[in-house]
Amino acid sequence: MHSKPDKASWGLTLGAIGGLLFLHFPMFVIFLYSFTTDEATYSFPLPGFTTKWFGVAMGRQDLWDALMLSLQVASVATLAALVLGTLAAAAVYRSDFFGRDAISFLLVLPIALPGIVTGIALRSAIGSMEIPFSFWTIIIGHATFCVVVVYNNVLARFRRMSGTQIEASMDLGANSFQTFRYVVLPNIGTALLAGGMLAFALSFDEVIVTTFTAGQQSTLPIWIFSQLVRPRDRPVTNVVATIVILITFLPIFFAQKISAESSETEGGSK
Repeated sequence: MHSKPDKASWGLTLGAIGGLLFLHFPMFVIFLYSFTTDEATYSFPLPGFTTKWFGVAMGRQDLWDALMLSLQVASVATLAALVLGTLAAAAVYRSDFFGRDAISFLLVLPIALPGIVTGIALRSAIGSMEIPFSFWTIIIGHATFCVVVVYNNVLARFRRMSGTQIEASMDLGANSFQTFRYVVLPNIGTALLAGGMLAFALSFDEVIVTTFTAGQQSTLPIWIFSQLVRPRDRPVTNVVATIVILITFLPIFFAQKISAESSETEGGSK
């Protein structure tokens, strides 16, 4: 039986509330000023309330082009991350070879480095190989950190998975593909789903690495960044930023929920 956790003290509760307000108050400001009637300044209280900027934003073709590019890049980068991250996690978990810890460290390194360092390194490497900057170079840049998210999730699930299940499957005559399909995949499925959702969210709102690898392409975060120098477009920019927050919030929320439910299920089955 699990004992009930102690009730949090008032100080701890206030600290948690303060931390949440500190993190989310800027997003509330963006949402609030998406409805202002004053297109050039931030004045409080709002001079008026209007929803016309949502219609203006929906009518911008350059916005739709940037949004579609971001969705395409995030989808392909997530797919690449799922394949590469899963294979890397399986190799590190199942094999004992020289330099395994070093390889594991190098796999995690891209997400630990500042984005500008990763961006400069990628731009230098791509430029030295004379590869034109395009849709695919953005995906290469995004995959460098999306792989890390999938790798960490899948490797953690592998470490909680009993190795005897795989051995039993092989002993009963299953080949490698059958073992993966009927034993490994059901065990790591939620980890793949959570890792894929996080990878998609990270790719969709990435701006620093994209700046160095996009060339003339404009993803939605880059479009938002370019609008900051246009004061009269601030309400439209706020509307788009609100949409981005909602799009990235959903996969992160569901990924966290899936991971939490999976941990509770595993804990209850022990």
